[in-house]
Amino acid sequence: MADRAKICAVAAVIGEIINKIQRRKKRKTKKIWVRKWIARRITLGASERLLNELAVEDPKSFLNFLRMNEEMFNTLLNKVCSKIEKNYTVMREPISAKLKLQIACRYLATGDSLGSLQYLYRVPKCTISQFLPYVFDAIYEVLKEYVMIPKTENDWKKIINGFETCWNFPQCIGAIDGKHVLIQCPPNSGSQYFNYKRTFSIVLLALVDHNYNFIFIDIGSYGSISDGSIFAKSSLHQALERNILNQPDGSVILGDEAFPLKPYLMKPYPRRNQLSIAQKVFNYRQCRARRVVENAFGIMSSRFRIFRSPILLAPTTVVKLIKATCALHNWIRKVGNEVTVTADIEDHVTGRIIPGNWRNVPRQNGLADVRAALQRNYLPEARQKREDLTNYFTGPGALDWQYKMIE
Repeated sequence: MADRAKICAVAAVIGEIINKIQRRKKRKTKKIWVRKWIARRITLGASERLLNELAVEDPKSFLNFLRMNEEMFNTLLNKVCSKIEKNYTVMREPISAKLKLQIACRYLATGDSLGSLQYLYRVPKCTISQFLPYVFDAIYEVLKEYVMIPKTENDWKKIINGFETCWNFPQCIGAIDGKHVLIQCPPNSGSQYFNYKRTFSIVLLALVDHNYNFIFIDIGSYGSISDGSIFAKSSLHQALERNILNQPDGSVILGDEAFPLKPYLMKPYPRRNQLSIAQKVFNYRQCRARRVVENAFGIMSSRFRIFRSPILLAPTTVVKLIKATCALHNWIRKVGNEVTVTADIEDHVTGRIIPGNWRNVPRQNGLADVRAALQRNYLPEARQKREDLTNYFTGPGALDWQYKMIE
């Protein structure tokens, strides 16, 4: 029996060796190191031909192509170059940092498939998929200072003055909401990313100032989780609860029905009840100021069309992509001289909103938002603050045209 076992073991080893030899024979030997049309990237690729022509002959088209002008692109390139450029090797010349950044910006601007970018820039799509996450990380790393919560009370007061001047809401330091970023269903994820719109998504929770800039972002929560639950677990919620943000006393942020009513967070009166005129006025004024966060999402989606369709990347890469686009959104708005996407403008005489050109982009269809996790345990202090604001909006802070708007 022992001899028979030894014979079987030897036979198994010999069989494995034979299988390895056969697999080696079946392997196809590469005929070429790189495809010829890709090898002509340096002379015929979009980076060297098309973009150089646009920069000289049609700067507006260059701006539209990468969502930033040549000067801003070169500034960003200088910032990220050392983080994304690889050293030269004996085997072949590496892809330049300039080309990597151009591909990443074009991908964000259009949401084109990696295959489409492959033919445009003459870079294999497998190579693009490898360096995109590193480029996104580098962009956020060098621009993250543009997406930071104000650190001093004076910085908060600038935002408060902005909301007071632009949107007639006192003591407001920001508007908060969540955006579902569509993704393809990750493997073996079950229903974690499945949201109420019957799509798969990752949630971007953002606090936005009066000028459509992100001052706080929380990215990566499953699409199946409500905005209120994400906020409850966020670092922003913890900081507001502990009052460690150096914000002025009595200041508030604005949210929709998905968020809890807190002394520092004002939400509308529930529309399921019969509302008084004063309550309707409060809801109108609160919604009028809160809309800046929804408009910020719309402006970002209009500039970066990657958000207009499901993103075909791994969830970890999508998180990096969102962080990079939020930083780019703020950087372009604060530093850029040319504007491709205009925000809404308000007529302070009539109260009418003049829509910006970002609204010309068709919206995606979706089901009505079902807010299943409403928190009804309102604190007396928070309820009293909302009543005080309601009395202010119908008293000293009343606007001539607000009653016409609620009809």
